[in-house]
Amino acid sequence: MLKAVIFDMDGVIIDSEPIHNQATILTLQELGVTLTMDYLNQFIGTTATYMFDKIREDYQLSVSTEELINNDRITVKKLFEKEGMTPLPGVIELIKELSHHGVKMAVASSSSLKRIEEVTKAFGIQKYFDKLVSGQDIAHPKPSPDIFQKALSLLGVNQNETLVIEDSTLGTQAAKAASIPCIGYMNPNSGNQDLFAAFLVTDDFHVLNYAFMNNTLSRYLGKPITIKETRRLIIRELSVEDIKSLYKIYQNPEVCLYIDGMDEYIDIEVEKHKAYIKNVYAFYNYGLWGVFSKNGGELIGRCGIQNQVIDEQPEIELAYLLDRNHWGYGYALECCQAVLNYAATELRITRVIAVIDRLNTRSIRVAERLGMTFEKEVRYHGRHCLLYVINPVESLHERAKNAAVKNYMKNPDTSVYSKKYQ
Repeated sequence: MLKAVIFDMDGVIIDSEPIHNQATILTLQELGVTLTMDYLNQFIGTTATYMFDKIREDYQLSVSTEELINNDRITVKKLFEKEGMTPLPGVIELIKELSHHGVKMAVASSSSLKRIEEVTKAFGIQKYFDKLVSGQDIAHPKPSPDIFQKALSLLGVNQNETLVIEDSTLGTQAAKAASIPCIGYMNPNSGNQDLFAAFLVTDDFHVLNYAFMNNTLSRYLGKPITIKETRRLIIRELSVEDIKSLYKIYQNPEVCLYIDGMDEYIDIEVEKHKAYIKNVYAFYNYGLWGVFSKNGGELIGRCGIQNQVIDEQPEIELAYLLDRNHWGYGYALECCQAVLNYAATELRITRVIAVIDRLNTRSIRVAERLGMTFEKEVRYHGRHCLLYVINPVESLHERAKNAAVKNYMKNPDTSVYSKKYQ
């Protein structure tokens, strides 16, 4: 479970890298040195002391590092007063949501503690952070893991309960060295940063929320993610350990009458599923999931959505199967409806199809009860099939509207009839 998030500051909370680079260029211009952006990009994520030590060495400067840092800070302050400070879109909302869920947070930045305090106060977010950690108070700067290890210690959490958000090569390397999974933020103003050390990369804070980040941590730790719960079922990602149980379900000829079976050798299926976890679950955030009974926790089938090509057109297909002993109890309708709700609310998918053998009357009835409509006949995997289609978003809205009308009809508001008008 996600207990803590550690944020870098420059390039993650505040879009400050352009101003910092501009200030450094102006500071060195006073000394007759012309710096390029390509040269400065190598220092993103490290400390001012490290940067100016390297600049002094590269350009054989006699001025002290301390004087360069002081002049640079004065220039940075002037530029921020002139141009203002701007938070990255979506980051403030993310910080507030994480706080709402009780997640501990820290800033671990190469900037000075004074600068970190100025920024967090200016944005009104200092109250959300439990700890502020400056790289200038740490012996070894990023890519050393020291700053993140210090943050973990101060927060009282371990690396398996924590995520880091970083925008720089050095920052992602530091997180990896500390064995903390890292979300790399692709900030175009941070230069051409190689975020290869991050566990995943995004260019939009609006896609990050507590649920997504908690799932990211679970996936990093190799734990299957629960997708949906219904009255009787749990729908979650299948683990490698689940494949043996699924394999047994496939051994019943009735289950495989209208679908393709599994490989003859279970070891091959296990290896296939290892790749499936990495390349489908983690990449798309959807796939074919396990259906588990809440009464006992046993695996009773599989259900989900997957990418398919039908009639040379890319489609997202709803598919399911259930253990023969669990037919006739409404589980198919229950799990498929939950999957369509997930597709609508979490993925905003507006077209889902089902390809059903024309002799499979059970599945045809399920599709129709889900609100799917027949579109055309297709030839699929050598079978004559019917293609049904639904817009999950519109269907969800329509069911919500119908439920509201039904509820109103049961409990009409009669207060209007008792009002007296004068």
